[in-house]
Amino acid sequence: MAKQTPPPGNKQIKTLERVFSKAGAGSRTDARSWIGAGRVRVNGKVVQNPDHWVDLENDRVSFDGKPLRAATKTYVLLYKPKGYLTTYRDPEGRPTVYDLVPEVGAWISPVGRLDLDSSGLLIMTNDTDFTERLTNPDHKVPKTYQVKASTLVSDEWIERLRQGVELADGVTRPALVTRLRDSEKYSFLEITITEGRNRQVRRMLEAVESKVLKLVRVAIGPIRIGDLPIGKWRNLTPEEVHALRGRASSKVIADRRHARQKELRG
Repeated sequence: MAKQTPPPGNKQIKTLERVFSKAGAGSRTDARSWIGAGRVRVNGKVVQNPDHWVDLENDRVSFDGKPLRAATKTYVLLYKPKGYLTTYRDPEGRPTVYDLVPEVGAWISPVGRLDLDSSGLLIMTNDTDFTERLTNPDHKVPKTYQVKASTLVSDEWIERLRQGVELADGVTRPALVTRLRDSEKYSFLEITITEGRNRQVRRMLEAVESKVLKLVRVAIGPIRIGDLPIGKWRNLTPEEVHALRGRASSKVIADRRHARQKELRG
């Protein structure tokens, strides 16, 4: 079916499939299946076009004869292991993060992504406004990674990472970079960025003539992975949700930079 043109200037207008995802009722793939099967009505009429525009304030949507209602907001912190995809289903049958959260009891989606070879903190939720708050680069929510580099990274290269390096899609924003330790061959770094470009930290290391051998995301904003075992999850506390919603990311980075400078001064 041809996609309809939405009425202009109304933020409460959503496609029917997005109404389901916004309500936390299921994935957009699931919604398309339900809609196509004739299980969804809008104002009492069966609608089988997932791109049908719905006015959230005035239209009535029902699913299997029952009014569609927003699900209780759920916020989960998962310690994603390496080797799991941040997606709902994989055509190749590889494990996904959904294999780790079957007992949550609500439909939740990942907030951003961690690639197959990365591990660490992954937030999942059915709160779409919360997701937008954390993923929109305009909000500058800091994300912190611990990295094992394939080389010894010099102080000069670390300073370059802090100031911003040139990537194919433009210069990166200034980053907070701390040398954790060096071994005989490798540097171990902690890097905080306020962007979410695809494989950004890996590309940043490549820009300074190194590569990432291991990458773990340890924090988003003020929330750290803590002692959560790998492959396990827990609910975020109301205080943590509030902190993620409202804490100014610039203050987070400034506080950490000040702490680091204090350590260096001894």
